[in-house]
Amino acid sequence: MTLSPIIRDWFTARGWSPRRHQLDMLEAAAQNRHALLVAATGAGKTLAGFLPTLNALVTDPAEGLHTLYISPLKALAVDVRRNLLMPIEEMGLPIRVETRTGDTPSDRKQRQRVKPPHILLTTPESLSLLLSHEDSVFLFSTLQRVIIDEVHAFANGKRGDLLSLSLARLQTLAPQMERVALSATVADPDDYRAWLAPDGDIDLVQLVTGEAAAEPDLQILLPEGRVPWAGHSGQHAIPQLIEEIGRNNITLIFCNTRFLAEYIFQKLWDANDPKYAIGIHHGSLSIEARRKVEGAMAEGRLRALVCTASLDLGVDWGDVDCVIQMGAPKGSSRLLQRIGRSNHRMDEPSKAILVPGNRFEYLEAQAAYDAVHEGVRDGETFQPGSYDVLAQHVMGIACAGPFDEAELLTEVQSALPYSALDAGTFHRVIEFVATGGYALKAYDKFRKLVLRPDGKWHLAHPKFAAQHRFNAGIIVDSPMLDVRFRNGRKLGKVEEGFAATLTPGNRFTFAGMALEVESIKDLDLIVRASTKPANTIPSYMGARMPLTTHLADRVRQMLTDRAGWARFPDDVREWLEMQDYRSQMPEAGQLLVETFPHDKRHYMVAYPFEGWNAHQSLGMLLTRRMESRGLMPMGFVASDYALGVWSLKPIIDPTPLFSADILADEFIEWVEGSYLLKRAFREVAVISGLVERQHPGKRKTGKQVTFSTDLIYDVLRKYEPDHLLLEAAWADARARLTDVGRLGNLLDRAADTMLHVDLERVSPLAVPLLVMIGRESVAQGSVDDELLLEAESLAGVAMTP
Repeated sequence: MTLSPIIRDWFTARGWSPRRHQLDMLEAAAQNRHALLVAATGAGKTLAGFLPTLNALVTDPAEGLHTLYISPLKALAVDVRRNLLMPIEEMGLPIRVETRTGDTPSDRKQRQRVKPPHILLTTPESLSLLLSHEDSVFLFSTLQRVIIDEVHAFANGKRGDLLSLSLARLQTLAPQMERVALSATVADPDDYRAWLAPDGDIDLVQLVTGEAAAEPDLQILLPEGRVPWAGHSGQHAIPQLIEEIGRNNITLIFCNTRFLAEYIFQKLWDANDPKYAIGIHHGSLSIEARRKVEGAMAEGRLRALVCTASLDLGVDWGDVDCVIQMGAPKGSSRLLQRIGRSNHRMDEPSKAILVPGNRFEYLEAQAAYDAVHEGVRDGETFQPGSYDVLAQHVMGIACAGPFDEAELLTEVQSALPYSALDAGTFHRVIEFVATGGYALKAYDKFRKLVLRPDGKWHLAHPKFAAQHRFNAGIIVDSPMLDVRFRNGRKLGKVEEGFAATLTPGNRFTFAGMALEVESIKDLDLIVRASTKPANTIPSYMGARMPLTTHLADRVRQMLTDRAGWARFPDDVREWLEMQDYRSQMPEAGQLLVETFPHDKRHYMVAYPFEGWNAHQSLGMLLTRRMESRGLMPMGFVASDYALGVWSLKPIIDPTPLFSADILADEFIEWVEGSYLLKRAFREVAVISGLVERQHPGKRKTGKQVTFSTDLIYDVLRKYEPDHLLLEAAWADARARLTDVGRLGNLLDRAADTMLHVDLERVSPLAVPLLVMIGRESVAQGSVDDELLLEAESLAGVAMTP
């Protein structure tokens, strides 16, 4: 395939020439091959993905959908449309480009199915809904290419399961379709080639790599005082951030949570004497607020923007010349992705600054710094496809028309996550969709499919199609309330649990404003602007970003690389040296466990470095085991790096507490008796379509959804314990919510490598964890001030809270 003269002239007019990987993508399309492009941020990945499309449509702009672009984020789809329209308009091409997401007006969605654009930009969820319509056969019959952007962001999760099933369906409707995926941060390209390929055959997918990008300009910002013992906000750096904003045209300030984004935004405004224009952007703000900020950024009207993962991926604002990461990056790939938002051009170095919140986070920041400069990425694990997602997909296929079970199984098996699915299990999924399962099939509301004499499965009633489309989706947020002014203007959403703590007159900060509660009506939180300061910020129950195994291993290595301590700040180096003197450092593969008494209490601190999820789970299990052995545990606290437990009786030998059989005994008992399994069941029940989130014109409250799922959960546990959804909930509770794989590895390691050090008092390495007690403990009990004073005395400096 040769590049059209019109496109070549456009490159020339801009003083450009096509990059090698862009021409390689053109060649792959000429050979009708699927392709995975791995290229640095700013290398023109998106243009490379669309180049074969534009080249084909220049010569033959026939009506019908030619290319489908799939983005993990709505904002990215909008941004790509804006960037794609520029060359199309400059070349004068009659190519129509439109977006279709949850924010698209319903009349435009209706028109798109009748008269589709040449290029449609959408998300995995919106694509799944499109496939649920009877006219999907017509809509996708002309499809030539599908482009999946930022594929690393969702391929190995439930959204990836849904997209892989949708790709299999698209390939059936359009056998000529080419699959293309784009990414800058793939650790193992073959894993993604297999995921992208029909039937997992990586030989069908050509790997295209881009040229190396300029080395990033990455710094770790040290406080003007000492590196704090604890805390994650990095608020000590606010004056330095204001100075940094003044040095740059536009600065992006990334925070790992929405709570932290609101907090840092408020702190920046409090210190913003130069009156810089600073905005905020996160997923709980209204679409109007997000679009307003995005427009202001695109037009260069903001000096800084505080944001979350809502802007992690691909959004191209060329004037951003500095990225700041507040707190620990949690992974080298995520950090590299965020760094790439700065100087979004391959031949210019991206400038980024890390702001660690505490001493352990400093080590993590240094580990990420080293990994980025070495070009090392975090590996990712692909899991078998989940049953709840498959159930949702089966229902969507049924909404589009009758289906043959054997034919659909073959199609589903061509998606890598479901390649090992057997006919018996698939039939269980279909029976669940059809009847709800043995214990529920007597209820008409669960009878959605019927097997007709023609041997095909049909919808039992058309109403179930509308019900499916209202409730389909993979992302299950905690129940939310809309935050509105009395005039109806919507600011965004807060979680129902947070709203339940508010009464009229309470004040809180949201969307960068101080708000006062007027009333709560149904699913609306009515507010007004407050002239008085607010002392509360909404918190959200979204999953914590996990510390990757790769970065955890690097931090472990730093602890014993004594020669490398010389490059650390004095207080961090002295902290490690004092630990080495008063206790020990865990060697590679060792599990260090320290015990020490204080004021009639006994403390045990372990340093697994397996991430907060695994440590939180282990803390719950250890306290249960300690209780059964009469040790009288009082509570525990966990971080990404360590776990601390305190009790009334001493722990003489911790080895038996960490034995691997804890996963076979206490783990099962704990999960079945805790909220964990019920929460996992609520999510799979919603995703699978068993429980509705909303009806046309009516949305259920979180309490209503929870009541429905809890009731069904109890019925199934009693009458059908082998129900498909209970199996799916267990898989979620184990693999996703408790990080049981890392927990199992930790316990296996503990059996042979535990290093137990019995101390007279707290160790330096334990201080950052003990400072958290009373703030983040999930069990009763707290460390008193005297112990913290002892820790402070040990370190020889005043602790920063």
